Amino acid sequence: MPHAQFDPTARQALAITAVEAKTRKDLTWQQIADAAGLSVAFTTAAVLGQHALPEPAAQAVGELLGLDANAVALLQTIPTRGSIPGGIPTDPTIYRFYEMLQVYGTTLKALVHEQFGDGIISAINFKLDVKKVADPEGGERAVIILDGKYLPTKPF
Repeated sequence: MPHAQFDPTARQALAITAVEAKTRKDLTWQQIADAAGLSVAFTTAAVLGQHALPEPAAQAVGELLGLDANAVALLQTIPTRGSIPGGIPTDPTIYRFYEMLQVYGTTLKALVHEQFGDGIISAINFKLDVKKVADPEGGERAVIILDGKYLPTKPF
């Protein structure tokens, strides 16, 4: 039976423990995702407390990271989502995403509504991918794909 968390504290503490184990064992998020049998984005989000893992994936992640049975059970609970506390983010990487939405948020909204109509892009029926590609002008570029199902507003 699925269980839900209403206080994010337990999942936050588990995320800290899991990341410490990942670091100690010198694992990548991709290696953890491979053990889970799920995408690297979903698995990373789950270990960081933003998704519940299915039981087989939680068992595999727990075994790989050396987590106890309570931690494996907690990985399967539906979390209270949201990993950025109130206010403007201070971490430079997270802040840049905030900045991108400040600059391009209204543009994205205008383009989505023009192409799809009134509605939203789901963060539940969603896929995320991050790729590193060569920049033709030198260096590297980050390509981030946000792929969410469009959900139209339905009058009632």
